[in-house]
Amino acid sequence: MKKNDKIELEIVGMTLQGDGIARLGGVPVFVPATCPGDMIRAHILKVKANCAFGKCAELLSPGPQRIDPQCEAFPRCGGCAFRHIGYAAELNIKQHETGEILRRIGGINLELEPICGVDQPERYRNKAMLPVHIDAQGVARAGYYARHSHRVVHSSDCRLQPEIFKRMADIVCEWAQETACSIYDEAAHKGLLRHIYLRQSQNGAQALACLVINGSTIPQADRLIARLRLVCPNLRGVLLNHNTDRTNVVLGAKNTILWGEEYITERLCGLEFTLSPQSFFQVNPAQAERLYHIAAEYAGLQGHERVLDLYCGTGTIGLTMAHSCAELIGVESVSQAVEDARRNAARNGIANAQFLCMDARQAATRLANDGWQPDVVLIDPPRKGCEASLLQIIADMAPDRIVYISCDPATLARDLAILKTLGYQAQRIKPVDMFPRTGHVESVVLMSRG
Repeated sequence: MKKNDKIELEIVGMTLQGDGIARLGGVPVFVPATCPGDMIRAHILKVKANCAFGKCAELLSPGPQRIDPQCEAFPRCGGCAFRHIGYAAELNIKQHETGEILRRIGGINLELEPICGVDQPERYRNKAMLPVHIDAQGVARAGYYARHSHRVVHSSDCRLQPEIFKRMADIVCEWAQETACSIYDEAAHKGLLRHIYLRQSQNGAQALACLVINGSTIPQADRLIARLRLVCPNLRGVLLNHNTDRTNVVLGAKNTILWGEEYITERLCGLEFTLSPQSFFQVNPAQAERLYHIAAEYAGLQGHERVLDLYCGTGTIGLTMAHSCAELIGVESVSQAVEDARRNAARNGIANAQFLCMDARQAATRLANDGWQPDVVLIDPPRKGCEASLLQIIADMAPDRIVYISCDPATLARDLAILKTLGYQAQRIKPVDMFPRTGHVESVVLMSRG
């Protein structure tokens, strides 16, 4: 193979990123937006020593799993990876690939429990962060970033999000056009309106609209507020988030309330949580409840245990288990999240939980030095996983059980291999499809000593 070759290929597998896999002379060829069984004519874009990359120049015959994506932005938009295959096929791929990654990277040969899918793989998201840009016709539009880029792809409607989000985003773009509100240019670091940030409670009873701006105020705010309230009667607040930094991070630290309230409330596992724009909260609450029930089952709490919840965010996972343990300590490095966690504990009358605003490794070290020994440790780290030094500290604290919730099978496999050398063996592993149609899969792992 060489670059720009046109080759007929049969797709025989798929990656977690939604790329089809073909093989030519034993060399894997990765082709986006294809699926097993497809016969294609591929345009080879890049050839490396051990693999190649191409695009589908022509679909000669579709595989049995292929369906109509029902989205004008697919596959240009970087949001969905599996919109072109049936949901059952997507679950099978996520189950298989998670197991293969754990085996290949971590040497984990434990059979995975069946993946936990969703009842409805569409309209499940409760949050949207939509970058705004000026299209080729000079019109302000909100959209989604193309894969591996900051190029905005416009979509008339994202089927992962509530329909009201589309109407609210259109209102903001129309207002920006009418008031000549400048649109942020990332390269030049100029312009006012950067992102439209929308939140909605699971039952649709409350919504929040937030404009992320590169400045201090917006023109004709009352005009925008009136239109948003008209299109969304359940709107609780309209806010500005001020982000004047030259950064890819969406939100700044400061919010200004233009109208209404800064928070909406959400219920999860029988508890009530307040959510501001900065609050971390699962974007699929219905599936989050299933995830937390699995984590609680693995934790096996009997009422007398001490629980350490690392990377606790706003405290949701730990707080849903607080009634089943004697003491809960949550650790999070983001101060706003810790404030939310404390507020959520008080709101739900939970008195046996405390939250520390510290780095996970520093907090674990301090607790260990103080002689505080957990019976169960919950870990829910970011995609990069845990530092080896933190895993060593956790093992030195000698909890009976570790429940690891991961959003990346590769870093999970690496960390499980490290924990195995420290005396902790994986007992149960269950994938959970938190984000249907995307290339993401969560996993819950139970580890115990010996």
